[in-house]
Amino acid sequence: MLLSTVLISGAALAAFLAMTLSGGSAAGKGETLRLWPGDAPGAKGSTDADIPTITVYRPPAGKSNGAAVVVCPGGGYAGLAPHEAEPVAEWLTTLGVTGVVLKYRLATNGYHHPAMLNDVSRALRTVRAHAKEWNLDPHRIGVLGFSAGGHLASTAATHFDDGDPKASDPIERVSSRPDLAVLIYPVITLTGPAAHAGSRQNLLGENPPPELVELLSNEKQVTAKTPPTFLVHSVEDTGVPCENSLLFAEACRKAGVPFELHIYEHGPHGFGLGGGDPVLKTWPMLCGEWMRKRGFLKPTVKP
Repeated sequence: MLLSTVLISGAALAAFLAMTLSGGSAAGKGETLRLWPGDAPGAKGSTDADIPTITVYRPPAGKSNGAAVVVCPGGGYAGLAPHEAEPVAEWLTTLGVTGVVLKYRLATNGYHHPAMLNDVSRALRTVRAHAKEWNLDPHRIGVLGFSAGGHLASTAATHFDDGDPKASDPIERVSSRPDLAVLIYPVITLTGPAAHAGSRQNLLGENPPPELVELLSNEKQVTAKTPPTFLVHSVEDTGVPCENSLLFAEACRKAGVPFELHIYEHGPHGFGLGGGDPVLKTWPMLCGEWMRKRGFLKPTVKP
């Protein structure tokens, strides 16, 4: 059954990014760059695990429509699931969308909130700040996340800011608000029976203050400014109950935020793009059509 409800300095940093995205630091088919040219805020060391990055996957030449989506893989805030990273970015490129995979910091390396939020916010700012150089539309920058990465994506969608106009770093001057959000079997709430205890502990540590748990229960943070959201879950998900998506969808409905919700009857947690399941693998097509109807895939008019 498928249930759908529709509704450094500026110059130095620019040079660093231009070098990187021209092939200076390639990883597989994507191009990888550090989110900060120096240590990230709150960095505990200088190893790979302490350095948040984005890896940019571009559509084939002539196929880009100017949109971009930051992808947050899941893994309970303790790891990053490979099948929710590069394959997802490559799928986005088939839609003409630039896929941007975020490697955010993890609890297994000693990090807790707000490090993860800092990382996804910086990723969104970076893409938007360099939209002109990367031939992107700064008003079509989305976020997509799976499981705990879905929690991070929903955090980006509910805990954004307009940027600091007085910041010396030009990236910090722009908004971190995503223009849409795609949440796939997301962790949403950190309270009650639907909460994913492992993600909560990894994100907030042991015995976090109740007000912090409340703040990061993102169904309670939805406002009219939350971006349009597409949600996918399955009834059979025993890892992260589908009530998480239902709670966020209901909050969107009450706030007047456009959303589309797909609840599949069958399916385990962590199915990614759907694998070989003929039903589950329909969600990317449905999501692409939703983005198209919202105008997110409308080609940018080039001068």
